[in-house]
Amino acid sequence: MNLVRDNFETQNTLSQCRSTLYPAHRVLAAFPFFNEEDKLRQMAPRLREGYVDAFIGVNDGSTDRGSEILRQHGINVIDQPHRGVGACIKQAVKHARENGYDILVIMAGNDKDDPAQIPLLLRPIIEDRTDYVQGSRFLSGGSSPNLPVFRFLAIKVLSFLFKISGWRECTDLTNGFRAYRVSLFDDPRINIWQSWLDGYDFEYYLHWKVVNCGYRLCEVPVTKTYPRNKNVPYTKIRPFIGWWQMLRPFVLLSLGVRK
Repeated sequence: MNLVRDNFETQNTLSQCRSTLYPAHRVLAAFPFFNEEDKLRQMAPRLREGYVDAFIGVNDGSTDRGSEILRQHGINVIDQPHRGVGACIKQAVKHARENGYDILVIMAGNDKDDPAQIPLLLRPIIEDRTDYVQGSRFLSGGSSPNLPVFRFLAIKVLSFLFKISGWRECTDLTNGFRAYRVSLFDDPRINIWQSWLDGYDFEYYLHWKVVNCGYRLCEVPVTKTYPRNKNVPYTKIRPFIGWWQMLRPFVLLSLGVRK
């Protein structure tokens, strides 16, 4: 009986390896979302097979039909209470680790990122040139149609502060279109499970840790498309509160207040 079970498990493992899109790698793309029904309706058909081994949405307590729309398109969804984007990405990391994925792509849940550009993020990792890839709309080949002026200035200021604080240059620090090795989270120095990282803090905590723990990081050009209609909200970041959450990890980690 054990031999039969072992043979079944072996065949299942081999089947998973054969079905992966990228030899020796399994890739999961995840996107947090909160009440983005209209944008998810546009986005779901673009999440086509062939970009990654699986897409998964993480629903941050939405009250609209976004989850239903995704499931109708065959996309799995993890539902959680409304806790924040960081908590959503933690769920994606947990899902990736429990299901044998070794690369995780994070993209926006409001249709601002182009899924067809995922291979651009993956290539440096698959070629073993880096551990963490940051998408940049400001590198040659990248673009950001309809980017609001205020958003442009905020991105530049935050990226500049990151540079002069003694870490390293990053042209598009706030761009959430990223890819990284899941093995980063095996490093005890990178503790993403802290409760204070449930909001926007998470992404900047991880960026700081990747740089300061000596992992390889690179940027690749991508497109970030904002709504053409200026009356359509382009972000859920709340002024001052959200901005502080983005800056807070750099301050607290540099001072040794947090780890």
